Order: sequence, then C-alpha cells, then structure tokens
Amino acid sequence: MSNNSNTILGILAGTAIGATLGVLFAPDKGSATRQRIADEAYLQKERLADSAGDLKDRVISEATNLKDKVSSTVGDKKQTLEEQVDSLMSDASYKADDVITKLELKLKQLKEKNKKYHNGAETSKKS
Repeated sequence: MSNNSNTILGILAGTAIGATLGVLFAPDKGSATRQRIADEAYLQKERLADSAGDLKDRVISEATNLKDKVSSTVGDKKQTLEEQVDSLMSDASYKADDVITKLELKLKQLKEKNKKYHNGAETSKKS
C-alpha cells in the first residue's frame, strides 16, 4: 500500500510541476494553455481514479482471502474441539461402565457376606 501511496503522490506532484512549467513556458495564448492544463488535469484525474479503483479491488481481494483463511481456521478448530468433546464423552461413558461393573461386583460380594453372616447368626441361635 505504501508503494501505491508513493505512486499517487508522484502523479500529483508531476501534474503540478507540469502545469506550472506549461504556464511559464507556454508559446500559446492563455486560453489554449488553460485548455491544455485542463486536459492534462483530466487525464491525471482519470489515472488517479484507475489507480484508486485497482487499489480498492486489491484490498477487497486481500480482505476476502483473509476472511476465508480465518473462517477455515476457525472451522478446523471447531471440528477439532467437537472431536475432543466426543472423545471425552466416549471415555467418560466407558469409565462409567467400569465403575458400575465394579460397584455391582462389590454389591454382590457384600450380599454374599451378609448372607453368610445371617446364616451364621441363625445357626448360633439354634444351638
């Protein structure tokens, strides 16, 4: 962008210098000189407008490219995060199943101990 700014400044400076020199060294009448200055100013205005249009198009293009890259990166990160959450949920589910299985086994062992305890208490009452 700095290069474009320098180009625009160069065009403006060239126009001003050219117009000044044209007026100073003009062999024609004043009206003809003024017409040439007006024509040159119009040409320089058109060149400046074209340069500005090109610059605008490039800025829009770069902004669009940057937006697409950011969207793509965010989308990838979102997908990665969703995959991590799914993996975490799956791991938690397996761990919950392991905990339930261990608790069921422990409950079974406690029931067996309780049953032995009740059987032992009943036999001691009978004696």
